[in-house]
Amino acid sequence: MRLSPLLTTITALLFSVVLLTTVWLWLRPSGQILRMADFGLDTLSPNADGINDVTKISYQLQRPARVSIYLIDERGIRFQLRSEQPRSAGKHQLLFSGIVKGFTLEKEEFEGDILARVLPNGTFTWIIEARIDSQHEEITGVLSVIDADNRLPEMRGFSVSPQLFTPNRDGISDRVWVNLFLTKTAQVSVNLIDNEGNNRPIAERAGDIRPNDPGLHTFEYEGGVDLGVNPPPDGVYKVIAFAEDAIGQKTRVENQLTIENGGVPRADIVNAEVQFSNTTIVQGEQLSFSLTVENYGAAPIRTSGPDPGYIYAQHENANSHGWYEESGAWRVGIDCDTCIRDYPWRWALGTRNELTKIGEHWYLMPGQRATVRGDITITDIPSRNPLYFWAGLIHEDVEVSNINNRVDPHFITIVPKK
Repeated sequence: MRLSPLLTTITALLFSVVLLTTVWLWLRPSGQILRMADFGLDTLSPNADGINDVTKISYQLQRPARVSIYLIDERGIRFQLRSEQPRSAGKHQLLFSGIVKGFTLEKEEFEGDILARVLPNGTFTWIIEARIDSQHEEITGVLSVIDADNRLPEMRGFSVSPQLFTPNRDGISDRVWVNLFLTKTAQVSVNLIDNEGNNRPIAERAGDIRPNDPGLHTFEYEGGVDLGVNPPPDGVYKVIAFAEDAIGQKTRVENQLTIENGGVPRADIVNAEVQFSNTTIVQGEQLSFSLTVENYGAAPIRTSGPDPGYIYAQHENANSHGWYEESGAWRVGIDCDTCIRDYPWRWALGTRNELTKIGEHWYLMPGQRATVRGDITITDIPSRNPLYFWAGLIHEDVEVSNINNRVDPHFITIVPKK
């Protein structure tokens, strides 16, 4: 007797369901998730003495699951080691040195954040838990912790100074000092971190206390400008210090740093050209000059000194009128073969109308040019005559670069006054 098409279809579907169910029952793993779990030691003494500092944790999964490992002390406080970490079926092992996620004790005050900390001395129930959706299984045991080195590597008095950093070699806030007092031996690193999480390490300054030893540590940062490298872009940054001791306890402190007007200062005398008023000067008359300075860098350039147009007597210099050298300031100078010091006659890179005031100081801004003029009254006839006069662009207490030193010498004769 032939079966109807509908009956044939139903029979085929039932057969498929039975077959698939049989195959699944045959191939599926046992319903158990967590087959075994164990802490290798019953007693742990995490103090970096080489004796029972570390124990091996082992567990086996019948099926892939999310695994949590934690400990509970006698007061019911939970200390987390792993939380809902996906793991494949099979055997798994990890080493445990007593370090768990950071925590603070009751009434404890701590400067900064505790990222990882050793368990306190005591008796703990350990739990290894495996979870698949709503189904979960756990295996427990007991662990005693003794002689733990629970002194944290604390970094006290963490400071960043100045907090407004202008790395442009102008002598104003060109360096940052980071200070901290380390309470125990630990590896310490200090980093400048931007909004995208990029790290720039800050080096420790050499001192009487060796790196990583307890005591006061100072870290110094100049943004790379001293090496001719552009500093980090202007903006607000985090300064974060991390400390980690021998057993793996980790702490962190954080502060803030703002960078403004950063950049490698770059300027020159345009076309390396200086115009002098004459090649012959009569004693008692003035030798005049004119040149143009350009700031072709990305950083503002600080300047100081008498304004362009200021008149010096031959025997005078900038110090004679209170325009002393200032670390980081730029000035135009005139020098000669018989001058008793380098560039005795100096002028600012522009007038107040041309310069920009930032704070209490005056700057030639990026991309800006200024014409500098000045006069020197020649009162004496030097033993060497005629002689060369030339110009320079001076970055005081920093350098006179090759391109800005002895610029456009002119051979000038000084004749007696009739």
